[in-house]
Amino acid sequence: MAAVAHEPITPAEGLLDIFLSLDTPEGFRAELVEGEIVVTPPPDGDHEDCISQIAKQVIRRSRTDMDFSGNKGLKLKSGDGCPKDHVIPDGTFAPAALRLYRGADSWMPCEGVALVLEVTSTRPRADRETKRRCYARGGIPLYLLVDREAASMTLFSAPENDDYRELCTRPFGKPLTLPEPFAFDLETGDFL
Repeated sequence: MAAVAHEPITPAEGLLDIFLSLDTPEGFRAELVEGEIVVTPPPDGDHEDCISQIAKQVIRRSRTDMDFSGNKGLKLKSGDGCPKDHVIPDGTFAPAALRLYRGADSWMPCEGVALVLEVTSTRPRADRETKRRCYARGGIPLYLLVDREAASMTLFSAPENDDYRELCTRPFGKPLTLPEPFAFDLETGDFL
């Protein structure tokens, strides 16, 4: 019997292998965020309603024709020696002309994504802080956070390193301007 030499794997590679082999229960989603495996239960109806209201407005009113994907796995740059972040935004928008989702693997690179959307639920701090850093590291131009607890929406823009340099927050009921390539005021009155 011949011995086979194996390259030693790093802790980050081992964690990524474990993550990629997970078999989560139906409706649950697993993410690898800053070196931590996070499993999230199915969202409530109000969470899904927020996503639906935003997606309809973007599809109908955006200056650039947009494609939408709910729960699309994105591979993002990692920080501090962790494996690549594997994050599933509540919503991902990309210019339709790119046909970014066609032929994409379950975990696709984030190049070409115009905006990611998160609606707070069971782990609001992760959406406010951890995922914000992940999306900025990935160079995603716009991150829209619907914070149900704070009754507000925040648009993060101008990613640089581990964060966004600019943000604009509006309470529910006040419009929030989405810049190019969207170029319209997102109405938030339906979230009240």
